[in-house]
Amino acid sequence: MKPFFVLAFAVTACFNLQALAADELPAEQQADARLQSTYIWQAKPSFNAAYSGPNSLIPEREKSYTFSVTGFLGFRPWAGGELYFNPEMTQGVAFSNLDGLAGFTNGELTRVSGTRPSFYRQRLFLRQNWNRGGGRIGIDTDMNQLAGAVDRNRWVLTLGNFSTLDVFDDNAYAKDPLSQFMNWGNMTYAAYDYAADARGFGWGAALEWFHDDWVLRYGRMTGPKQPNMLPVDMRIGKHYGEQFEIEHDHELAGLPGKLRLLFWRDRANLASFADASSYLLANPDDPDHQTLLKVRNGDKFKLGAGVNIEQALNRDSGIFLRAMASDGRTETYAFTEADASFAAGLSVKGEAWGRSGDSLGLSWLANRLSRDRRRYLEAGGISFFIGDGALRYRPEAIFEAYYGWRLTKSLSLSGDYQHVANPAYNADRGPVNFIGMRTHTAF
Repeated sequence: MKPFFVLAFAVTACFNLQALAADELPAEQQADARLQSTYIWQAKPSFNAAYSGPNSLIPEREKSYTFSVTGFLGFRPWAGGELYFNPEMTQGVAFSNLDGLAGFTNGELTRVSGTRPSFYRQRLFLRQNWNRGGGRIGIDTDMNQLAGAVDRNRWVLTLGNFSTLDVFDDNAYAKDPLSQFMNWGNMTYAAYDYAADARGFGWGAALEWFHDDWVLRYGRMTGPKQPNMLPVDMRIGKHYGEQFEIEHDHELAGLPGKLRLLFWRDRANLASFADASSYLLANPDDPDHQTLLKVRNGDKFKLGAGVNIEQALNRDSGIFLRAMASDGRTETYAFTEADASFAAGLSVKGEAWGRSGDSLGLSWLANRLSRDRRRYLEAGGISFFIGDGALRYRPEAIFEAYYGWRLTKSLSLSGDYQHVANPAYNADRGPVNFIGMRTHTAF
């Protein structure tokens, strides 16, 4: 695939709103049809590796790409209600069969499965709003968002097939790999093992309460039948991921910011790393690397908590920070291999150099493992994404920088660079450098 193929797919009919004066509320939009297409190409040169294992990042030179086309269809079936449907086509090839990193370099990789196009339903959900006063505010039209006006104080229910990240852990500067930072650890907390199928979506419900400067959120979502696999376990009363988030809007020196606290819990049939390490010691010659599967012996809870901060520095720039820790006793349920994570960065719009549609981002990430997971990998064990056959542990550290050029109202081009030290937490391998280009169209 080449980047210009993106343009061939980027056609759609959509309902356009006329520009309104700044002090007017937008008219209520009854329906919307939109399309996005994104092509991401990345490459890495060869890097030094003292050894490699079954789930290692291949030390030789590699290329990777992802291509997605997504439709966003929505309408209002009744007052306060919004129904959305997102069909999607994806294809792509990951580095090293998606092995060898915790902080993967492309957030789109969760949804691709080879060079043949795959068509599927990405989302199908209902959003219901109940107004409760406090003054009216405007909602602008966007992907899966109909324009209109709502009360500042309100209840919002999201129900159906969607992603946990559609509702939880928002951030103005680091959220969307289609237009911002590409790394998974900038899309959300790397240690946030949120329930989802292998593509990152599930079935469930989330309820939000907006009151003045505060938002409270609670949600429960389905996870996979087996960790990090595609089939969904619909027994949401038995196996699930649930989360509770507190958000507060504030101003510092007259500049807006937000603080979010997130608490989550998974319940699923998961292997504990303590059991897996004991099995490896008792069976040192077991050849099939299915240790975690063999010691899954019943439902377990997995817990975590995190803080998410965004703060504007001026009209055109802002900073962000995410930090999270989980208990780290059990294998990964549905996201990536991290038990604690930290990410911080800066985002700047191009107004200062005469390119108001452009953006520049810089970030630094650090992922860590629990003592139980570390001992298991040091003993030669492997988990879903990582396992070098041995481990000289160091935190996985990542620097990412991107620059996005706005070419037209609907088309942007981005360049991205990522430097990964201690890939898969192993000081005997790396560092690794990744370069990437992204074309993104949205109508």
